[in-house]
Amino acid sequence: MGPVRIVAVRHGESEANLAYRQAGTDPLVYERGDDEVTLTELGREQAAAFGGLLAALPADEAPELVWCSPYLRALDTWAIAQRSWGADPLPVTVDERLRDRGWGLLSAYNEAAIAQRFPHELERWRAEGEYRYRPPRGESFGDVAVRLRDLLTDLRERADGRRVLIVAHDAVVLVLRHVIADTPDADLAALEEFAPILNASVSTWHTVAGRLRLLHFNAIHHL
Repeated sequence: MGPVRIVAVRHGESEANLAYRQAGTDPLVYERGDDEVTLTELGREQAAAFGGLLAALPADEAPELVWCSPYLRALDTWAIAQRSWGADPLPVTVDERLRDRGWGLLSAYNEAAIAQRFPHELERWRAEGEYRYRPPRGESFGDVAVRLRDLLTDLRERADGRRVLIVAHDAVVLVLRHVIADTPDADLAALEEFAPILNASVSTWHTVAGRLRLLHFNAIHHL
């Protein structure tokens, strides 16, 4: 059957989130590796608030297992949330399939910097659309969907009958909605309606009649 409940949280505000927001429409080259970026002070506060939400859950809704992205900002979010929650440590699986969408050769650049340095890629991005575009050596949203389907197949066996917390990234949470709903990848662009996924937002699915049903998505009432 698989998990009876899945809670997916995006990491708290990261240093890169802040740098990109401060750059606005100015070109930005952000040199730190995507897996090395950690949380801002606000991000740490958001992670602690998420831990408070977990502490307030009824026992039959609280996570029993954790699956986490290997990226530092996700690992830090869970570590802070765990301390804030105050419960006994849960089993944690760090899974590469929960990493953020890969931007390959463009990973250091915001859109304005891409326009300056790689104008042909910006043209291709705009022509193909956000959800079809695959940066050089990077991933499309369809590529993210492939790895998340593989993850869910594993969860059906390894988390059967359990409540699972997923700590990951905006692209992962967004595409998880698509994959759990079993929507064809031709419809990926429809996800734009549900973006952006906010920092430390919570999305929850619960099993009804053997199928995961969405209870709420991108919720931030705890922040």
